[in-house]
Amino acid sequence: MSAEPFLPFALPEIGEEEIAEVVDTLRSGWITTGPKARRFEAAFVDYLGGPGTGLHAIAVNSATAGLHLALEALGIGPGDEVVTTTHTFTATAEVVRYLGADVVLVDIDPATLCIDPAAVEAAITPRTKAIVPVHYGGLAADMPRLLDIAARHGLKVVEDAAHALPATVGGALVGTLASDATVFSFYANKTITTGEGGMLVTRDAELARRARVMRLHGMSRDAFDRFTAKVPSWYYEIVAPGFKYNLTDIAAALGLHQLRRADAFQQRRAAIARRYGELLQGLPLRLPPQAPPGERHAWHLYPVRLADDAPLPRDAVIERLFEAGIGCSVHYIPLHLQPYWRDRYGLVPEQFPHSQRFYERTLSLPIYTRMSDADVQRVAQALHRILG
Repeated sequence: MSAEPFLPFALPEIGEEEIAEVVDTLRSGWITTGPKARRFEAAFVDYLGGPGTGLHAIAVNSATAGLHLALEALGIGPGDEVVTTTHTFTATAEVVRYLGADVVLVDIDPATLCIDPAAVEAAITPRTKAIVPVHYGGLAADMPRLLDIAARHGLKVVEDAAHALPATVGGALVGTLASDATVFSFYANKTITTGEGGMLVTRDAELARRARVMRLHGMSRDAFDRFTAKVPSWYYEIVAPGFKYNLTDIAAALGLHQLRRADAFQQRRAAIARRYGELLQGLPLRLPPQAPPGERHAWHLYPVRLADDAPLPRDAVIERLFEAGIGCSVHYIPLHLQPYWRDRYGLVPEQFPHSQRFYERTLSLPIYTRMSDADVQRVAQALHRILG
């Protein structure tokens, strides 16, 4: 094993401002969903362009929750089909099954590693009701084509933007496009973090209203309203069988300051990606796709693919990196290989050749704002020793 300290795959960057805001929250006596969650929602709308955009932001305790709320509000249910990519985490698809609908998985575009629009269109049936694109690794999917397909077939679009803050499409931030809803993740390793958490963004006022009600048990008023409004604090009505998906003020306190640093975080991640691009030249690796000219890549992940002439298979490279004290991961084991999805829908790897090949030959290198230039150099040098 390496004598150097272990370099983890991911670490959050939490500053003194976040810590002070959390302490202030703890001292305030209001630690569940309350004034800071409201502030975080408003700040998120401001980040995406302000009230003039017509956007609503609903803070939730995970991106999974946000995806579930969005699809529920759009009326997805038994008998419906929702098309998404096999190359994602199971959360993207499982929320469809929560609602009794069926998932239709399609392959990725090998150039972008995002969902293939042509495969989406080929998968549409009379039962199809929605598309859930995934912006893989921080690179935006081909949203113009996907939105065109949705419009022509009368489908809803809910973007899984767990990796995508602050990526752009056509110069516009993901979250401001013409989809029905966009859902961001603030999990511990994402581009900004609240520990656990997410944000559902939509221009559809009715969708936003439904999501807010369903976020907290289907109550007509949330806890903050009930304990601060002039009407009796004890009175509420259950208008639907809802969920427990609210974001706490403790988490929102982190988010307020993380959001202010989102652009600086992206710039650091992009700088690390550029440095990797320089240092990994000459190795039997295919580096991750870049954003088109003029667009912004969020660089949540840095996945590298082993070339056919690489001297070692992927798993052996990962093992050697760990022996060198360097953490890495794989994103993702595709859904068509996971027992539940494979068995329910009778899936085989041959249906998804691009995802399958990418999975077999890919590992994700560390990329996070707390990495130093020396850390990046260390990862590259280790790969040169292993693959050179």
